[in-house]
Amino acid sequence: MSAGNPPLRPLHGLVALKLAYFERISTEGLCASLRPGGEHCLKARPDGTLLDGHHRIAILKQRGVDVDGLPREILPNPELP
Repeated sequence: MSAGNPPLRPLHGLVALKLAYFERISTEGLCASLRPGGEHCLKARPDGTLLDGHHRIAILKQRGVDVDGLPREILPNPELP
C-alpha cells in the first residue's frame, strides 16, 4: 500500500455487464486507464472510498494486483468543510 493512502473501498455494487467488458482488457491496460490525469482515472475520497474505477479495481483485485498501492486522485468529501 502507498504511504498515506488508505485501502480502497467501494461506494456501490458492481454491474455484471461492465465487469464482463473490463475482463477483456489487459492488466496493463486497466492500470494505465486508472492513472491520475485521465478523464476516468482512479478517484477516491481521503478515506479510500472509490468514486471512479470500481469495476476496473474489482478486476485487478481478482488478478492479484495490489490496488491499494495504485496512484489515485483524491477528491474532498462534500459533507466535510
